[in-house]
Amino acid sequence: MSDSGGHRTSDAPLVEVRGLQKYFYEQDSLVDALLRTDPVAVKAVDGVSFDISAGETLGLVGESGCGKSTCGETLLRLQEPTGGTVHFDGENVFEMQNSDLKSFRRNAQFIFQDPFSSLDPRIPIGRSVREPLETHDWPWTEPDVETEATVRTDGVPRDRVAVSVAADIDKVVTPENGVATATVTVRQLASAADSGEEERGRDTSDTIEATVEEDLTIGVQTDGDRIDVDVSVGRSNKQLRKERAAMLLERVGLSADQRDRYPHEFSGGQRQRVGIARALALNPDFLVLDEPTSALDVSVQAQILNLLSELQAEFDLTYLLISHDLSVIRHISDRVAVMYLGEIVEIAPSEKLFRNPAHPYTQALLESVPRVSTAEQDRNIETLSGDVPSPRNPPSGCRFRTRCPKVIPPPALDIEQPAYRTVMDIRERIENRSLDLDGIREQLANEGKSTGTDELVRELEERLIDTDLDRREAENVETAFRAIANDEWDRAAELLRAEYESICETVSPELQDANDHQAACHLLDDRSVAEHRDRDGTVDSRE
Repeated sequence: MSDSGGHRTSDAPLVEVRGLQKYFYEQDSLVDALLRTDPVAVKAVDGVSFDISAGETLGLVGESGCGKSTCGETLLRLQEPTGGTVHFDGENVFEMQNSDLKSFRRNAQFIFQDPFSSLDPRIPIGRSVREPLETHDWPWTEPDVETEATVRTDGVPRDRVAVSVAADIDKVVTPENGVATATVTVRQLASAADSGEEERGRDTSDTIEATVEEDLTIGVQTDGDRIDVDVSVGRSNKQLRKERAAMLLERVGLSADQRDRYPHEFSGGQRQRVGIARALALNPDFLVLDEPTSALDVSVQAQILNLLSELQAEFDLTYLLISHDLSVIRHISDRVAVMYLGEIVEIAPSEKLFRNPAHPYTQALLESVPRVSTAEQDRNIETLSGDVPSPRNPPSGCRFRTRCPKVIPPPALDIEQPAYRTVMDIRERIENRSLDLDGIREQLANEGKSTGTDELVRELEERLIDTDLDRREAENVETAFRAIANDEWDRAAELLRAEYESICETVSPELQDANDHQAACHLLDDRSVAEHRDRDGTVDSRE
């Protein structure tokens, strides 16, 4: 864990996430228990793993609702996890209690998506920034830290100078190797008239001047040949908190004079700056940035992103940047993790991922990004088919298979991808019983047409088939439509499953480690396909 000054004590990855799960349960109230209703799990985050090194920015990208924000909240224990582990600087976050958990909260902070709702509208922004300082009783002093002074003299014999350093200067001075050091200079003035005005870090006595480089208070007294110098913090904890809040507001581009204003008096970008200042108050190592620019204008987005980059270098910060905006992710991230329906499907260095995406979902995301070039204005954007499945009942195997344009057909089946995708979409709707046959019959009747099986099958074919099917596929689909027309849904689903079941639905792909570029897709692992073929060259449906 980092010490109170924000300095790490280990060279291992700062954040290690393994198998993180967060489920929300429906139908789990006392009434449901009395009625013996089984709870339904909404699998918001399901088995997410990644590392973040110190000083790195990992971008977490995906569609709205894929579990990105829940992942960030859970790894900081703003949400309690369902399973998995998170290690922060080598320590298990989910096992922390009391003082250990409070220390972790100092070192890991969250910047929320909506800068207005994350600020208390009833208190001024200066107090909002000071609030974490008061909650964690900042500034801190450690009894085990020693204090000393490095003394330089100019025109004064060193043996005449005695320096006394207060035991609590580590409130202001960051200790190194367990020692907080004040840098003191004592020099001889030409005359008392040269003493000038006294300042906090400067004091004079007769013709002797003493200064301290750090933000401390110094006092000097002369007694004959003896020069006594006292170094101390010189301010109350309350005053130190006010000074730090003012400094942070200035650092994020606001004025300290604005500290008594309320959140509604600021623009969205200014409010987000307040949120950033508050997150930095305790000098953390790690920040989770949850869509920090999504509510801002484009020009303001660029200002906030540049500010975050500057602060990262200045304060040695590590970021988890959550966003659905690929341009934001590319601008600031060192590596990118792509998330779909609660799982990581690809993770790679930023430029590698944007230049050569490996997973079909990542490819589809990048393809959907509008481009400024006039040469791209006639580009045909191929959007993903289907809707995002519900996390209450995610698809088996690869969760992206229901929308994937490259789903793997059975090895013995010779079929073009558009035709296979069409058959798979029909099969899914039959399995989910999401075809409104009664509504179709009613419409046929209103149009004066027959509502018999033949007319119903033709209407289904017209509505659901938008590509040319080979004779075999057309016959199989027609047979399935006739089965559901006779209310034989299970037989129709079994017919299509037996013919068209894919490895993508029977086996969950794992992240394939190809150097520093990983993707969870069967297309990238020929061995996975080979292991699930039977002797006839077909996928073994028993898996």
